[in-house]
Amino acid sequence: MRLRLLSHSDLSSKQQALYDDMRSGIESNFKGFQAIDSDGALIGPWNPWLHFSKFGGPVWELVKALSASPTLPRPVREVAILVTGAHFHSAYELYAHVIVAEARGLSDEKIATIVAGQRPADLTHEEAVTYDVTSALVSGSVLPELVYRQAVKTFGEDSTAELIYLVGLYCLVSVILNGFDVPVPEST
Repeated sequence: MRLRLLSHSDLSSKQQALYDDMRSGIESNFKGFQAIDSDGALIGPWNPWLHFSKFGGPVWELVKALSASPTLPRPVREVAILVTGAHFHSAYELYAHVIVAEARGLSDEKIATIVAGQRPADLTHEEAVTYDVTSALVSGSVLPELVYRQAVKTFGEDSTAELIYLVGLYCLVSVILNGFDVPVPEST
């Protein structure tokens, strides 16, 4: 890891406010995987966001906006996040969201296939559309018109926008995790 974990005594007042908000959000919305160490330091993407709060604060606001009252079904969201994490080989993202995807009811076989970078044969219609949208977006090209229309037909325009923003957010999260070489927690 390229950044040391920040302890409470290391935080500026601006960082302390961000820490408090992120810790509260983690404790209420990001359960099942380790995001806070035994000393209270935030791990995963939250540590880099604290180090560079000028950038991390706005990213956290986007996380909160996409987490507050999502319209996409939770398993669908996890398919998008796993496809993105697999594309970027983002270890912490995959560690956390494999656990979340299991809790959301995705089968181990389906998760393993996605993490391996392949499209599972047993996706529901909504999951298949999500897989196709996400795969197209992380490939770095324009989302094909037919795929976009299928997403709008399946989810509606607002939820399709939510999906596109979700993929964009997790591309950013993956790049941050990879850029700072954020590891999977040792206790896992």
